[in-house]
Amino acid sequence: MEIKNCRSCGRLYNYMGGPNMCTRCLEKLEEKFQEVKAYLRENPNAPIEEVAETMEVSVKQIKQWIREERLSLANPELGDITCEHCGKPICSGRFCDKCKVTMQNKFYGAISKPEASEAKKREREGNKMRFLQ
Repeated sequence: MEIKNCRSCGRLYNYMGGPNMCTRCLEKLEEKFQEVKAYLRENPNAPIEEVAETMEVSVKQIKQWIREERLSLANPELGDITCEHCGKPICSGRFCDKCKVTMQNKFYGAISKPEASEAKKREREGNKMRFLQ
Protein backbone atom coordinates (compact mmCIF):
# COMPACT_ATOMS: atom_id res chain seq x y z
CA MET A 1 0.00 0.00 0.00
CA GLU A 2 1.25 3.45 -0.89
CA ILE A 3 0.43 6.83 0.65
CA LYS A 4 -0.09 9.68 -1.83
CA ASN A 5 -1.48 13.19 -1.93
CA CYS A 6 -4.83 13.64 -3.65
CA ARG A 7 -4.31 15.60 -6.87
CA SER A 8 -7.57 17.45 -6.28
CA CYS A 9 -7.59 18.42 -2.60
CA GLY A 10 -4.03 17.60 -1.50
CA ARG A 11 -5.06 15.28 1.36
CA LEU A 12 -3.01 12.17 2.13
CA TYR A 13 -4.73 8.87 1.34
CA ASN A 14 -3.91 5.19 0.86
CA TYR A 15 -3.37 4.68 -2.86
CA MET A 16 -4.76 1.35 -4.06
CA GLY A 17 -4.63 2.02 -7.80
CA GLY A 18 -6.66 4.01 -10.28
CA PRO A 19 -6.77 7.80 -10.37
CA ASN A 20 -4.63 9.78 -7.91
CA MET A 21 -7.62 11.02 -5.93
CA CYS A 22 -8.95 10.36 -2.44
CA THR A 23 -12.33 8.66 -2.02
CA ARG A 24 -14.07 11.95 -1.11
CA CYS A 25 -12.91 13.63 -4.31
CA LEU A 26 -13.79 10.56 -6.37
CA GLU A 27 -17.30 10.63 -4.91
CA LYS A 28 -17.65 14.35 -5.74
CA LEU A 29 -16.41 13.68 -9.27
CA GLU A 30 -18.93 10.86 -9.69
CA GLU A 31 -21.75 13.16 -8.50
CA LYS A 32 -20.62 15.76 -11.04
CA PHE A 33 -20.60 13.07 -13.73
CA GLN A 34 -24.21 12.15 -12.92
CA GLU A 35 -25.20 15.83 -13.13
CA VAL A 36 -23.49 16.22 -16.51
CA LYS A 37 -25.15 13.03 -17.74
CA ALA A 38 -28.58 14.32 -16.70
CA TYR A 39 -27.90 17.68 -18.38
CA LEU A 40 -26.93 15.90 -21.60
CA ARG A 41 -30.15 13.87 -21.55
CA GLU A 42 -32.08 17.15 -21.56
CA ASN A 43 -29.72 18.86 -24.05
CA PRO A 44 -28.36 16.11 -26.32
CA ASN A 45 -26.84 18.46 -28.92
CA ALA A 46 -25.05 20.78 -26.49
CA PRO A 47 -21.40 21.43 -27.38
CA ILE A 48 -18.72 20.42 -24.87
CA GLU A 49 -17.82 24.03 -24.04
CA GLU A 50 -21.43 24.86 -23.17
CA VAL A 51 -21.78 21.77 -20.97
CA ALA A 52 -18.50 22.58 -19.19
CA GLU A 53 -19.52 26.18 -18.54
CA THR A 54 -23.07 25.35 -17.42
CA MET A 55 -22.13 22.40 -15.21
CA GLU A 56 -18.90 23.95 -13.88
CA VAL A 57 -16.73 21.06 -15.05
CA SER A 58 -13.52 21.37 -17.05
CA VAL A 59 -13.58 20.59 -20.77
CA LYS A 60 -10.67 18.24 -20.12
CA GLN A 61 -12.76 16.20 -17.64
CA ILE A 62 -15.68 15.92 -20.07
CA LYS A 63 -13.31 14.76 -22.81
CA GLN A 64 -11.87 12.18 -20.43
CA TRP A 65 -15.37 10.81 -19.75
CA ILE A 66 -15.95 10.64 -23.51
CA ARG A 67 -12.63 8.80 -24.03
CA GLU A 68 -13.60 6.37 -21.24
CA GLU A 69 -16.91 5.80 -23.11
CA ARG A 70 -18.91 6.98 -20.12
CA LEU A 71 -20.36 9.80 -22.24
CA SER A 72 -21.05 9.89 -25.94
CA LEU A 73 -21.48 12.81 -28.31
CA ALA A 74 -24.70 12.92 -30.32
CA ASN A 75 -22.73 14.20 -33.30
CA PRO A 76 -18.95 13.70 -33.79
CA GLU A 77 -18.60 17.29 -35.02
CA LEU A 78 -19.83 18.68 -31.66
CA GLY A 79 -16.44 18.14 -30.03
CA ASP A 80 -12.88 17.77 -31.16
CA ILE A 81 -12.68 14.09 -30.15
CA THR A 82 -10.79 12.21 -32.84
CA CYS A 83 -9.58 8.66 -33.40
CA GLU A 84 -6.10 8.30 -31.92
CA HIS A 85 -5.03 6.23 -34.93
CA CYS A 86 -6.46 7.89 -38.04
CA GLY A 87 -7.74 11.26 -36.75
CA LYS A 88 -11.35 10.80 -37.87
CA PRO A 89 -13.99 12.52 -35.62
CA ILE A 90 -15.67 10.04 -33.25
CA CYS A 91 -18.53 10.14 -30.72
CA SER A 92 -16.81 8.27 -27.88
CA GLY A 93 -13.84 6.09 -27.02
CA ARG A 94 -10.33 6.31 -28.37
CA PHE A 95 -10.64 4.76 -31.83
CA CYS A 96 -13.14 4.79 -34.72
CA ASP A 97 -14.97 1.58 -35.61
CA LYS A 98 -12.78 0.94 -38.68
CA CYS A 99 -9.55 1.21 -36.66
CA LYS A 100 -10.99 -1.00 -33.89
CA VAL A 101 -11.72 -3.76 -36.42
CA THR A 102 -8.27 -3.39 -38.01
CA MET A 103 -6.51 -3.61 -34.64
CA GLN A 104 -8.66 -6.55 -33.58
CA ASN A 105 -7.73 -8.44 -36.76
CA LYS A 106 -4.04 -7.68 -36.21
CA PHE A 107 -4.23 -8.92 -32.63
CA TYR A 108 -5.92 -12.15 -33.70
CA GLY A 109 -3.30 -12.60 -36.43
CA ALA A 110 -0.49 -12.07 -33.93
CA ILE A 111 -1.60 -14.98 -31.80
CA SER A 112 0.18 -18.05 -33.11
CA LYS A 113 -2.09 -21.03 -33.33
CA PRO A 114 -0.62 -24.53 -33.36
CA GLU A 115 -0.94 -26.15 -36.71
CA ALA A 116 -3.47 -28.95 -36.61
CA SER A 117 -1.66 -30.96 -39.29
CA GLU A 118 1.55 -31.21 -37.20
CA ALA A 119 -0.34 -32.32 -34.11
CA LYS A 120 -2.23 -34.96 -36.07
CA LYS A 121 1.00 -36.11 -37.74
CA ARG A 122 2.68 -36.63 -34.36
CA GLU A 123 -0.38 -38.46 -33.09
CA ARG A 124 -0.43 -40.80 -36.09
CA GLU A 125 3.28 -41.59 -35.83
CA GLY A 126 2.94 -42.48 -32.16
CA ASN A 127 0.03 -44.86 -32.81
CA LYS A 128 1.57 -46.80 -35.73
CA MET A 129 1.92 -50.51 -35.49
CA ARG A 130 5.51 -51.72 -35.82
CA PHE A 131 6.68 -55.15 -36.91
CA LEU A 132 9.83 -56.83 -35.65
CA GLN A 133 11.96 -58.75 -38.11
